[in-house]
Order: sequence, then structure tokens, then C-alpha cells
Amino acid sequence: MNFEQLIDSFDRKHLWHPYASMLKPLPVLKVKEAYSCTIVLEDGTKLIDGISSWWCMIHGYNHPVLNAAIKTQLEKVSHVMFAGLTHQSAIDLGKKLLAMLPAELDTCFYADSGSVAVEAAMKMALQYQVAINKPYKNNFATIKGGYHGDTFNAMSVCDPVEGMHTIFGPSLPVRFFLPRPEQKFNDTFSFEHQEIKNLREFFASKADSLAGFILEPIVQGAGGMYFYHPLFLQELRKLCDEFGVILIFDEIATGFYRTAKPFAMDYAQTVPDLICLGKALTGGTMTLSAVVTKHEIAKAISQATPYAFMHGPTFMANPLACASACASLDLMQQGNYEQKALHIESLLKEGLEDLKQNKLIKEVRVLGAIGVIEFYDRQNVAFWQEQLCARGVWLRPMGQVLYIMPPLIIEDHDLCQIVDSVKAVLKLM
Repeated sequence: MNFEQLIDSFDRKHLWHPYASMLKPLPVLKVKEAYSCTIVLEDGTKLIDGISSWWCMIHGYNHPVLNAAIKTQLEKVSHVMFAGLTHQSAIDLGKKLLAMLPAELDTCFYADSGSVAVEAAMKMALQYQVAINKPYKNNFATIKGGYHGDTFNAMSVCDPVEGMHTIFGPSLPVRFFLPRPEQKFNDTFSFEHQEIKNLREFFASKADSLAGFILEPIVQGAGGMYFYHPLFLQELRKLCDEFGVILIFDEIATGFYRTAKPFAMDYAQTVPDLICLGKALTGGTMTLSAVVTKHEIAKAISQATPYAFMHGPTFMANPLACASACASLDLMQQGNYEQKALHIESLLKEGLEDLKQNKLIKEVRVLGAIGVIEFYDRQNVAFWQEQLCARGVWLRPMGQVLYIMPPLIIEDHDLCQIVDSVKAVLKLM
């Protein structure tokens, strides 16, 4: 494969790709088509997608059921504003989403991307506190190592030191950051651990200023793929209730069976006040997100001036996206996706086990359809991309982490090729 032949000159000169330099860009490979778990490049090279196009393509590419749902909707209406109007796809999606979630979460607000869902959730928490006559509760807390998106309020609750938005720090609202939970997913949990004592002390001293506490439940995504213990969330829920703080779970990356549960919060049997959903919601066909909350929050906001939630993305509840999301949720329910994720988990645990002895690797961890190889040092993206593409695999390291998050429909032989290719590249290091 010749990387240079796959790079479009106009693209290189004029199109700015995410997290990339315009002066010294990484190679950007031109895609001709994609199907199932396969990306086909312009020259015919086939790559097994091991990261689901940033974790959203859970059913694979070009799925006929999703395509059919979008085409059917397209013949009716492709978009209509959601203010003063509604449509059947939005109604159907709301019913399907609420059926998957705990009964307490019964009010759905649609948005058009994960970052915007986080923005909306934070605004919702703020407006709720104003509505119940506590405007002084106007700040947020979170844990270090998190990632919640690239828009401004979302950036403010991303890790200010280790995160990718450090340079924006002076321009962002100052939030409270607690250490990430030390007790890992498979540890024996103790409610008397120092981190829990610190959490209680933090709430006792700062809760009067807190509108909400936002975090990714169990799995921190772009902040390093760190897995912490579910019982941490139970203690957090208890403290939020005690001190009147809105608990927000960001399940944009972890929702819809990625962790082998419908939602990561299910490991903790803990229900937030607000949950942010996105990425895999539409099966990766197009952008759509949702914030689902409790009726008591929607009621309080609606009873106080200005008697409405003050947020309204132009493309919220886009009919095409809602139709695709309805079909996507049906596929999950009909396809036994929990078992698919558990099967991927078993293959990843077996395949990555021997890497724990590699001196370059700090830790190997697996949960559901997430396999993580954490190195001691930051990894060279260009090196890994070139070497893996030469072996027919598409993965991209992220800082010190190389992760595998394939479509949940991946075949065993494709997953084995991904793992074998990673091991082959490691031998070159």
C-alpha cells in the first residue's frame, strides 16, 4: 500500500482534520466504500475497522436495515424543525429509548451531537437549580481523566491538566476536579477507602455551590480508557441526593452494549438525574444525541420563569437520524448484543493476555467490547497507523493507549487478525 497515492492533494491543502496540523498532517487515507467491519480505500486496500469509527458503528457499515429506514424516512420528510412540530420517528425513538432506561428517566430532549448533549445537560442542571430558588448552586464537579466533548462548557469538565484542552484553560469556567477513583473495576471495593472519605469531605464543603456532578460511568473514554469500580457511583448517588446536586452520567461512548450491558451504569445499579446518549445511538449513520432526565427536573424547570428549557439545536430530532436510531435500537434488541459484547470480551481477554508480560506495556484491561493496551510512554500515531494498515487493520493510538473497540457484529477471524496485527507491530518496537 502506497500512502502517498491515497492522499488527496486538495484534502491535504484545504481540509482541516480533527486534532491535526495543517502544516505537518498525518496521512489521511481516502475511503472509497465501507461495509460490515471493512473500510475499503481508494486503491482497493481493505482494512478491518477495530475502533468502530470512533465507537459509533456498532452494527458495522452500510447495514441494510439502517439504510432502508433512512430511505423510507427520506421519502416522507428529511427534516422539520422541532419547535411547534413533531414527527413519528421522534415519537417512536422516545418510546424505544425510555423502554431501555430505568423508569425514573422518562423525559427525553434530543440534540445533534455528543458535545451538545453535554452542553444541554449542564444547562438543564443550572436551570433546575435556578427554578428551585438556588441560583447560587451554579458550578460543576467531575473527576480527573474525563472527556466530555470539544465545545466550551463540555471542555470545562474535561481534565484540565492531562486532557487535550489544556491550552483553553484560562478561557474556561473553573470547575472542581476530584482525583479519578483509585479503586479499579476488578478491585475489592471499600467504602472506607480514602477516596470515598475525600469525596464525602468535598461534598460537605462545596455542595452549596454545585449545580451538578458529571462523569463517565465506569469507563473513561478519550481520557485514557480507565475502568473504575461501579460502587463509586453508588456513593456518589447517595451524596448527590443528600446535598441536592444533579448527577449527570455521560454515556455517549459507553451506552448501547459497548460494556456488555445496555449502559455502563447498569454495573452500578445506579440511576442518574440526567443521562447523555449519542455515538452508537443511530448505529453510526449520522449524528444524533439525547439527554434523558427525570420528570421532576423537567417539571421544576417548566414551572419557573421562563417556563421552558432554553435550548434548541436546529437539527434536534432530525427525522432521518431518528429513523436510523429506531432501526438501530431494534437491531440491538433483536440481535442479542449483550452476548455479542461478552463474546468479544472473552476473545480479547484471551488474545491480549500474553501482552501483560511486555516490558513496554503498563497494563492490559478488557471490559465488554473494549480492549485497552496502556503503554508507559506516549505512542507514535503515524508509526502505528502505517504498520497496522500494512496488515489490513485500522486502529489509532490515543496518547499512551492503544484500544480496540470493534463493531459488535465483528467475526472472530477479523478480531483475531486485529489482535495478531497488534502483536506483530509490538515486535518491531
